Amino acid sequence: MAQNGYDFYLGRCLLPIAPPKLTVKINNANETASLINEGEINILRQAGLTDIEFECRIPQEKYPFAVYKSGFKGADYFLDCFEALKTDRKPFQFIVCRKRPTGKQLFDTNIKVSMEDYRIEEDAEEGFDVLVKIKLKQWRDYGTKTVNIAFNMQKPKASVEPQREASNSPAPATAQTYTVVSGDCLWNIAKKFYGNGGKYTVIYNANRSVIGGNPNLIYPKQVLTIPAV
Repeated sequence: MAQNGYDFYLGRCLLPIAPPKLTVKINNANETASLINEGEINILRQAGLTDIEFECRIPQEKYPFAVYKSGFKGADYFLDCFEALKTDRKPFQFIVCRKRPTGKQLFDTNIKVSMEDYRIEEDAEEGFDVLVKIKLKQWRDYGTKTVNIAFNMQKPKASVEPQREASNSPAPATAQTYTVVSGDCLWNIAKKFYGNGGKYTVIYNANRSVIGGNPNLIYPKQVLTIPAV
């Protein structure tokens, strides 16, 4: 058994052995309706939340092909990490870094998710190793808006306060450009300029002609426009 050039991160937890198979399902939120004398039509909606499933092997002994960030750790360390991701009730980043055997960087997956469930299996044929089946679901940030209604003698007026997001970095006052380097992803670039990785869509929408149809596919030396927000 050998690593396939993929690194799987669940938050800060690097899986020691990359799963042999990854299933990513982009769910459909379209709605089918029936019109009188017209038959069925399909009402197109924004895509639903993405589901992610994979099975990983957690070794109880150190294999030469296993990868650890800071030395060998037993299965109990990783099982504790999975349990914390489930019980903390907080979203985390799911990241897959892909490289060819030659070392050439392929596209990455970087998505905020929640731990839906995981199942632990022990099989005598697998020795002391543990197999864990994990299900993740995409997380989208959301919030509420405050509406202030002012009344006068004529008619009521309403104003909407835009949702405020915490930011550790000031947004650029004017549009800037940024040249992509190896290992970059839109999430990290948005985090750098806006202090909020969730604003990666702002950068993507401004650079569709450069990036193409998949926001996960960016390449070194691409020059991106960073809009002011």
